Amino acid sequence: MNVPVRIGMDTSKSVFQLHGVDENEVVVVRRQFRRAEMIRYFERLPPVLVAIESCGSSHHWGRLLQSFGHEVKLIPPQYVKAYVKRGKNDAADAEALCEAVTRPSMRFVPVKSKERQAACMLMTVRERLVSVKSQLSNAFRSYAAEFGIVGPAGRQNVAALIKRVLEDDSLPEMARDLFRLQADEYAAVQARLAKIEAKLLKWHREDDISRRIATIPGVGPIGSSMLSMKAPPPETFRSGRDFAAWLGLTPKDHSTGGRQRLGGITKAGDSILRSTLIVGATALLRHVRKGRHKPTPWLASLLERKPPKLVAVALANKFARIAWRLMISGGVYKQPVATMPT
Repeated sequence: MNVPVRIGMDTSKSVFQLHGVDENEVVVVRRQFRRAEMIRYFERLPPVLVAIESCGSSHHWGRLLQSFGHEVKLIPPQYVKAYVKRGKNDAADAEALCEAVTRPSMRFVPVKSKERQAACMLMTVRERLVSVKSQLSNAFRSYAAEFGIVGPAGRQNVAALIKRVLEDDSLPEMARDLFRLQADEYAAVQARLAKIEAKLLKWHREDDISRRIATIPGVGPIGSSMLSMKAPPPETFRSGRDFAAWLGLTPKDHSTGGRQRLGGITKAGDSILRSTLIVGATALLRHVRKGRHKPTPWLASLLERKPPKLVAVALANKFARIAWRLMISGGVYKQPVATMPT
């Protein structure tokens, strides 16, 4: 049997579908393996190019196959879909991967190291705890409102509301027990979140790229750490605009027949990273409106002509471009000096 030179592998928890071709593009491998069988197969196989869809556990398989001497390319799922022929099954997906990896314009996802994977895990654990904390505070507020106890909005006011509810002797004993249970759960989540954020800040202080990105006004330690952790190598992108497009911060293009039609932002890429940049931009605009931060001429003119939410997205786009420049060339952000009119 001829030895394959290129293999597309569709992964799952236990079953792996392989589609391999030789140097003459003749199919020489089209079979399904169990987990242990797949590992033994690649251990004995001479070095080949392996294409895997970028999904859960794909970085683990990329690292493992690289340790066997193979070249691994991870492809985003949306880029593979165009090469799937009729039907949708594991064999068709593996064949599409084998073909897609040969395209000169194809974009790939770098295989993360274990250290980088652990850093990304730190961020996702924080996101989950923040979500649970918000869920608990909202539930506590709604339960308290059923008994006529309403507190001011804002997460900074949750502790005062909890204290007020627990000290209310007019509540039934069962309600007070349940409120105490939720208060203990909220305090436990808050303590775990504090530990995770301490680890995240320690990582931020030790990472050179994250520290430099944090010098951009409106991009704090969380946003800069996410950019450093999740963004591909800056050399992957030709310009800052390409990097902003990867984040989904550029307009959708519906142009045809020579007429340009631009819509809302594409919202491609990492949604948490994109929303974090937009939240940072919104916070910076709030400081500008209160006179705590002097806007650049570009930002001042944009605020005069456009609504605040649109300006926040445009500012987040600018954050992304500046961050790419800092990652590619080094240095820190320096506030542009406004020139005096002559």
